[in-house]
Order: sequence, then structure tokens, then C-alpha cells
Amino acid sequence: MQLPKSRKVWSWALYYWGNHAFATSVMTLFFPIFFKGYWSNGADVTVSTFRLGLANSVASLIVALSAPVLGAIADRGSRKKQFLIFFAFMGAVMVFALHFVAKGAWQWAVVFYVLASIGYFWGNVFGDSMLVNVAEKNKLDMTSAIGYGMGYLGGGIFLVLGVLMSLKPQWFGLADATAAVRWILVFTAIWWALFALPLLFFVPEPRKLPVRISLIKSAREGFGQFISTFQHVRAYKPVFMFLIAYWVYIDGVNTIIQMAVDYGKAIGFSTTDLILAVLLVQFVGVPSAIFFGRLGERIGPKIAIFIGLAVYVLVSVFAAFMQYSWEFFVLAGLVGLVQGGVQLLSRSYFARLVPPERSGEFFGFYNMLGEFAAIIGPFLIGIVSYTTGSPRLSILSVILLFVIGAVLLSRVDTRVGSGPPAAGAAG
Repeated sequence: MQLPKSRKVWSWALYYWGNHAFATSVMTLFFPIFFKGYWSNGADVTVSTFRLGLANSVASLIVALSAPVLGAIADRGSRKKQFLIFFAFMGAVMVFALHFVAKGAWQWAVVFYVLASIGYFWGNVFGDSMLVNVAEKNKLDMTSAIGYGMGYLGGGIFLVLGVLMSLKPQWFGLADATAAVRWILVFTAIWWALFALPLLFFVPEPRKLPVRISLIKSAREGFGQFISTFQHVRAYKPVFMFLIAYWVYIDGVNTIIQMAVDYGKAIGFSTTDLILAVLLVQFVGVPSAIFFGRLGERIGPKIAIFIGLAVYVLVSVFAAFMQYSWEFFVLAGLVGLVQGGVQLLSRSYFARLVPPERSGEFFGFYNMLGEFAAIIGPFLIGIVSYTTGSPRLSILSVILLFVIGAVLLSRVDTRVGSGPPAAGAAG
């Protein structure tokens, strides 16, 4: 398939190349490690876990509540690029500010991290909504794939740089790993802001309305649009039931992504082991996604999703009792095996359920749930760890999300769906 040649397409995709440095290096890896050992220095591991879980939940909740309305505001006011650039630079500045947070000042670390996370997620809201404006004719799927691919590639390259800096700080003229992580935060901010510039200069602002309307009116109409979409989704029972199930179990998946490093640190694993385990997840994830795609074609996506959720339950149980670093690498391999599979099969299964005439509207709702489903799990881990004093019990609590999500998914009846049934879709 021929790649698009449009400058605006690649400028748009470079934004994801830049902002994924925050997702892979800061959110997933270095912030949890540094937060527990540096900014929460002296605090019990259960207390620091509670703080991190609360920070992740607060950021996700704020974005989940505001994203649909913000997106509608941008649509009606023709300010998509304007909003994206603002939130991108807000996020980059907040990451940069983390460099200056002193040891033990966990409150400031949480504030800057939450604001940076909000900038990241809100930026994605507007970036995703610009897809239809930047894509060439009949190139919507390829353009979307380019955005995802550039994000994973840019984030992965930056992660390798960050890992090298943290493991071999002397190669970069730095005193130790602490200094390395502090500078990784600075480079993340620069990387994020730098690769937002092509979008700023080479992607035109979409304009649907001849006259801009006020933010207040945009917000009012945007909220009305959100209510209308929600009512349409509720009218299709299989779609509505699936979205509830998806939101529950994908919250568990995202929780594992965000809290796994903190958990490993809490039970005593070394920073080096945790860093290498995250790299292992990235390495295993690509071929595993292809494997799960073929598995879904063979046995149906619903059954394949059940298999992935069962592996996550196994991962949670095994994690609660593991003692040795090699066991953490086994878990990382298992997570890498099913992480992408559950995500991609959920999307293909949902496509079988939605009515074709409302696919865009319904997928907007689906993407919102997937992007911001990390509310219950991090809070659950944090509160269980804090109240019981046991990080190991806290990781078991995530099993609830996988089990409840699987039970709800089992109640999705594709025979009632309004979308065209596909072979093997019923699972």
C-alpha cells in the first residue's frame, strides 16, 4: 500500500512521534521509579503507591469528564490545532518543571505530573479529531496507522535513549542515575515540544464554520452533542453492553501499564530489572499483536479477548507471589503477549457490533473510553495498598476489573446487534 506524500499528514504524525516520549518514558517507566525512590523518599512503599495511584486516577478522571465537551468545543469553534498546541506545550512545560522538584517534595511532583498527563491526553483528543482533516482521500486507515506507527517508533527510540542514560550515566557525562532521570525529564519536554512544531507550521487549522462562536456557546452545544451520542449508543443494547464491559476490563489493562513499575519497586526489584522488563514488553508486543490478530480470525475476537483477560488474571495472581527478578521478566513477557491483542481485538469486535451509518459517532465514544480508562484500577491499587499495608494484595485487586469485564462481555449478544455480523464474530 502506497504511503501518503502529503506534508500535513507527516507533520501531524510527527506530533505523536513527539508526545509518546512522555507516555513510554515518563508515564510508564521513569516517573513511577523516581516518584517512589526520590520524591517520596522516606515514605512507606504503600503510601507512595497510594499517592501515585491517586495521581493517575485524578488525571484520567479529569480528562474523561472533559474530553467529549472539549472535542465538541474545538469542532464548533474551529480551534483544534490551537487547542492541541496549547495543551502540548502545557504538558511539555509541566514535564520540564519536574526536573526542578526537590527530593521528598512529592506534592509538587504529583501536581506537575497530573498537569502533564492532562496535557498529553487532551492533546490526543484534538490530534485524533484532526485525522479526518489531514488524511488524503480514501487514505483514512493508512493515515491513522501512520500516526500510531510514528508514535510507537518515536516513543520507542526515546525510551532506548532514556534507558541508556539511566543505566550508563557516565557515558553522558552525568554523575549517577538520579541525575540521568532528571535530565531525561528535560529531554522529554524538548522532544515533545520540538515535534509539535511541524504540526503548528504545516497543518492548516480545520475550519467548518464561517464565524467562530463563543466558548460558552461551544461548550453548551458540545455537551448537547455528547448527550445525543450517548442516547444513540444506549439505543443499541449489544453496543452499550460491550462498551461497559470494555471500559471495565481496559481499565485493568491500563492500570497494569501505569502501575506495574511502581509495584515492582514496592516489592524490592532493582531499577535495572524494571527498565529491562519494560523494554521486553515493547519487544514482545509487536509479533504478539500479529499473532492475536490471526487468533481472532480463527476462533473469533470474543473468545480471543477472553483468553487475553484470563492471562491478565494469571499475571495478577503470579505477581502477588513472585520473589525473584526472573519472575518479573516472565510476567513482562506475558503482558507483552496479550496487551496489544486485547486492545486490537476489542476494536475489531466493536466494529462488528456498530451500525455502519453511525460508525464514526460510535467509534468516537469507544476511543474516548479506551483513552481515559485508568480511573478505577490505580485508585483501587493505591487504596488497597495503603489500607492493608501490602503491595501484594493491591495487585490482586485488579483481578476484579478483569473478571467483571469478562462477565459483562459474555452478556453481549451479537445476534441482537444492528451492525452487520461477520464470520466468527459471535465468538
